[in-house]
Amino acid sequence: MGLRPQDAVFAVLCFEGPDRYALAGGLGSRVSGLTAALASAGAETHLYFVGDPDAPGEERRVDGRLVLHRWSQWISRYYPQGVYQGEEAKLFDYNESVPAHLAAHVARPAAAAGRRLFVLGEDWHTAEALCRCSDALHVEGLRAQATFVWNANNPMGFERINWGRLGFVANLTTVSRYMKHHMWGIGCNPLVIANGIPAELVAPLARADVEMLRAALREAGSGPVFVKIARWDPDKRWLMAVRAVAHLRAAGVPARLLAKGGIEPHQAEVLALAGALGLRVRDVALPADAGATALADALRATDADVVNLRGFLSARLLQSLYAAGDAVLANSGMEPFGLVGLEAMAAGALVFTGSTGEDYARPLRNAIVLETDDPGEIAGYWRQLADQPEWAVRIRGGAAATAREYTWPAVLEVLFHRLDYLAGAALR
Repeated sequence: MGLRPQDAVFAVLCFEGPDRYALAGGLGSRVSGLTAALASAGAETHLYFVGDPDAPGEERRVDGRLVLHRWSQWISRYYPQGVYQGEEAKLFDYNESVPAHLAAHVARPAAAAGRRLFVLGEDWHTAEALCRCSDALHVEGLRAQATFVWNANNPMGFERINWGRLGFVANLTTVSRYMKHHMWGIGCNPLVIANGIPAELVAPLARADVEMLRAALREAGSGPVFVKIARWDPDKRWLMAVRAVAHLRAAGVPARLLAKGGIEPHQAEVLALAGALGLRVRDVALPADAGATALADALRATDADVVNLRGFLSARLLQSLYAAGDAVLANSGMEPFGLVGLEAMAAGALVFTGSTGEDYARPLRNAIVLETDDPGEIAGYWRQLADQPEWAVRIRGGAAATAREYTWPAVLEVLFHRLDYLAGAALR
């Protein structure tokens, strides 16, 4: 009959989570969407993450089926800047205290109810804790009723993992064929289970918001506006994006870049290059919880060539921005999956992706897939698109259709089949 959500209990271990404090990038978006989808499908789901120190230590959502366990809050009070500030102290506390809590408050009740426990760990921060959870369940005589899975979203921190120990206690998964092949190089052969996006991201956007943002962008300048949302990291190819804008402007196309990064130091190098190339750079600070009107007002007030947005943008506002821009540059040189590209496609955006882990991207069908780090490749494709607007319309339509295939409900079908196989294999 296969795995039924109501017959399972999920415990998900991850440093990031749904709180703004814990949302540092794609990992937070992934685990927030995954756990909400599991609970919505009918499974009791527990998420252990380093959450907001001022929020409740335990919170129930989705009719009580999703339980948020905000961990290490006593440490986070000393580190208000987010989940990775004070990282090592939080990691020590997480490893020391999560296993006993999970064994007593999740594993024992699951076993008493006759439901199989699935313990899922995300990325290197949880590898040690996952192994200790396995040990804790073994001591309690509960290990045989549990299936352990560890998922790699990227290769960060791989050098800190005891692969022999992790591979002994857990099944390994990853998010793309690119990551699978990368892990072959360290002697691992993980199962591939694609990432997902919340189903609400493929719902129609508020047309008034999109038109308001589009009009604001037009008022601020006449040329194409490229949107790029990513960490300030060299792998994200920010320098390529800036050079592409300069390339187009030198050719008489008044292109602009709308940038939103994090707090990483590479920002200084990117903005310095923009200035050296003769591009006007302006920082735009957004008010807390800015909506479409506030963002439109901010965009209308600057005609800079590179607009550096500072402040928090909600997922829905980001979708409207993707749709309002002329193109989204998700042009990473090393991308394990490419969640931003898929989210932008869900908004019907014209997306330029890289060519590593973006398994969902089909060249010239639902995205522009870049094969090089040459900024002229971006500029060249844009000139072709400008000459053939019907081509861009077709790609946008393909993008939206593809995104619907990667919503979390669709991904869960694959996940449940994989977990059913893993649970059965453990019992053989």
